[in-house]
Amino acid sequence: MHYKPPQPEDIERLKKELGLDGAQMAELFGVAGNRAFRRYTSKSDDTKNKRELGAHMLFFAMARLELDAQTIERVLQRMRRVGATIDLNPDSPAPDGEQKP
Repeated sequence: MHYKPPQPEDIERLKKELGLDGAQMAELFGVAGNRAFRRYTSKSDDTKNKRELGAHMLFFAMARLELDAQTIERVLQRMRRVGATIDLNPDSPAPDGEQKP
């Protein structure tokens, strides 16, 4: 697979097109929160403040935008059958002792 991540301005453009705030974008991409998400839009050269968006994260977010709820749930069920614990609802409590992202 060949993958070149989107540039920070590409991600900012998507955010504007979707009309989402930083917290909502973080939820869409499955990251801990607005602060974590901002690292993907940072134009800083400091690697502490800048991250490249991995293909898996971009795929996850775009799948959530493009696929219907039933298809997403089928994928989540398959993940659970493999042994994962996953709940896309950011307000649900984390299972015993597990940390939420």
